[in-house]
Amino acid sequence: MKPKEKLLTKTILSRTDNLLGAREFVSSAARAFGFSEEETANIVLAVDEACTNIIKHAYQYVTNKEIEISILQKNQSFEVRIFDNGKAFDPSALRPPDIKEHIGHHRGGGLGVYMMKRLMDKVEYNFNPGNRNEVRLTKFRSRESVASGR
Repeated sequence: MKPKEKLLTKTILSRTDNLLGAREFVSSAARAFGFSEEETANIVLAVDEACTNIIKHAYQYVTNKEIEISILQKNQSFEVRIFDNGKAFDPSALRPPDIKEHIGHHRGGGLGVYMMKRLMDKVEYNFNPGNRNEVRLTKFRSRESVASGR
């Protein structure tokens, strides 16, 4: 790691009651990095969505599997990497949601990936059969954060 980089890691079991600990871990790191409360809330929501998708889809609600959350802080970027050993997810197979139709039919769920892409600056998926799956969520410092010295 370069001198200006910092790596934080937390591992949780794949249960929804562990999401609070994940949210607190990410929130604390994002605030310490200098993000505003709104930016921090957006990052936390994106990570929560990614972890929830892993619990539901990759692990299919099996509660004893591990989810590793690593935060890599660089000069201008805050990168959250979320690893699992569950079923792989191919984002190219996902159709973009029709928001009006979704709301009009009062559908619950199904907007997690869309929300993550709207809340974060970059969303990447890495999956290779036999290896861990990775979701990488990146948020860059805003000009206001940089100008205020955060």
